[in-house]
Amino acid sequence: MPHPVDIHVGKRIRHRRWLVGMTQQQLAESVGIKFQQIQKYETGANRVSASRLWDIADALDVDVSFFFEGLETDSGKSEAGEKVPADLLGDKEALDLVRSYYAIPENQRRRLFDLARVLSDVA
Repeated sequence: MPHPVDIHVGKRIRHRRWLVGMTQQQLAESVGIKFQQIQKYETGANRVSASRLWDIADALDVDVSFFFEGLETDSGKSEAGEKVPADLLGDKEALDLVRSYYAIPENQRRRLFDLARVLSDVA
């Protein structure tokens, strides 16, 4: 049975890959492996070695720490807080929203962000 950390890291790889619009084949080619290995990493079936995770982070243009964000702390609560679902990146609608958000020009994106903060304070 896969370890929860391996599953989490795999999900983070999949969602970052999806967010940047990269296929499994493209990611595999950029790190020098077969796409089937990427599939196994993304499901948590295979553990990602430190050096391979380093290469994947480079290919996806993130820090290695990105893959560990959102893991539960020792107290059992998510670092992101109680209002955010534990598997936010597992929600396709949330990922579509994030992708759309970053497609907006920066000045408009900032205004949208400010609006969202105001609306969340009201709710």
